[in-house]
Amino acid sequence: MESSRSVLPSPAKSAWQQGVDAVRPGSPALPRFGMAISERRVLLALVDLVLLNLGLLAILVLRGGFPLSWLTVRQNPHYLLLLSALWVLWTLFFDCYDLQRSAAAGHSAWSAGSAALLTTICYLVIPYITPDLLASRLSALLFVVTVTGSIGLWRATYATILSQPSFQQRILIVGAGESGREMAQVLAATPQLGNPYAGSGYRLVGFVDDDPDKLETLVEGVPVLGNRYQLLRLVKAYDIDLIVVAVTYSPQIHPELFQFLLDCREQGLSLESMTSLYERLTGKVSVQHAGRNLGVVVPQADAPTRHLSSAAKRLVDLAAGLLGLVVLALFSPCVALANSIFSPGPLFYRQERVGKGGRTFWVYKFRSMVPAAERECGAVWAAKDDCRITPVGRILRKTRLDELPQFWNVLKGEMSLIGPRPERPEFVANLMRVVPFYQARHAVRPGITGWAQVRYPYGSSVEDALVKLQYDLYYIKRQSLYLELSIVAKTVRVILGLQGR
Repeated sequence: MESSRSVLPSPAKSAWQQGVDAVRPGSPALPRFGMAISERRVLLALVDLVLLNLGLLAILVLRGGFPLSWLTVRQNPHYLLLLSALWVLWTLFFDCYDLQRSAAAGHSAWSAGSAALLTTICYLVIPYITPDLLASRLSALLFVVTVTGSIGLWRATYATILSQPSFQQRILIVGAGESGREMAQVLAATPQLGNPYAGSGYRLVGFVDDDPDKLETLVEGVPVLGNRYQLLRLVKAYDIDLIVVAVTYSPQIHPELFQFLLDCREQGLSLESMTSLYERLTGKVSVQHAGRNLGVVVPQADAPTRHLSSAAKRLVDLAAGLLGLVVLALFSPCVALANSIFSPGPLFYRQERVGKGGRTFWVYKFRSMVPAAERECGAVWAAKDDCRITPVGRILRKTRLDELPQFWNVLKGEMSLIGPRPERPEFVANLMRVVPFYQARHAVRPGITGWAQVRYPYGSSVEDALVKLQYDLYYIKRQSLYLELSIVAKTVRVILGLQGR
């Protein structure tokens, strides 16, 4: 008789081991095409423009009688240039090149399809410098449907294919402290958990840290795989594409770690600081982890370039200020009449604010609160459903039209069309004590609208001020024509969506 043998159950895997198993690379037989953020944006823009212009050329050849040759393009380059320019404007409005939005197939197809629809409609109604496609309703309809459908289908395909692991860059973070933890919060979560950066094309594999207490533990659900001496082995074992250095509080990186990082760089791996990747993914500057490194928050552009862009920005401000005052003159009688009915009192009011260089000035607005609203409580942030706001003022705030009189400040040179919003001296004095680098926002003229205003809702606390400062510093560091146009487009969307307060 055979002796019976008891079968012992296999021991349960620890949470750390499960985390390690989850990030192991897949089959080596599967090719990988990890794409960086910039490469994904270039791919999106390139294919969008090709489909857009091919759609126009196809209709011109098939329905418009144009010959199928390079001569067609050479003789009419303005046809394609105007179409491309309209596309850029509408994609800014719909935020079509936000990679996190583009990673969701439905949202990407809808936003890009909407931009394509409005681009083609605007193109059709522009006379003289566009082909007369409206002469044939069928040609016009085919143009709209072809371009909109092809771009919408491409965007859905992009989101489906590039979300696969083969197209993700595998990241290893050096440093599992607060900086590394914050970076993990941006990278580690999945779209199902509502992570707004999950479509960035990165896959966080793990951490490297020299603290023995952190080894074989999980940080934000991601395993700490080893220490600096194991860095080269881990890079090969886990098929790493990018090393993110999150050692921001140390006065200097350990010499051995520095050498190991150089060895990785020589083997073709990409290296990036936590603050740099954080900026590119979130549109914010991580001031909490900047330490005393002014390079994190100070623009790096050379002086001649910055002076030239400042002069061009001032010319745009003057033109916008004149146009804004014309709109103000036309709109003021309507506001005055409405105020006389619902809340008699002054049409305008002024408040002291802090501008460029810490200098104070008077900012002007349409009055949106009851007269003498701060007589008893003093300077306080407006709260949601603030009882001091008048019925007319509520509409003005929702549409941001209460800011119209500030075009006078723009003309005077105290403000710019785009920049950080100016704060009151009482708030600034407190915020400079508790928020790091807060005074850096006074390096530029304050604006009527800004990057923080279109990326973050109205703030009424120190915590909100910290978040908005990070957006403001991102704008100050990365000022460009594209960013300015993007802010203008997003401001229009905020106004139309009644997202003011």
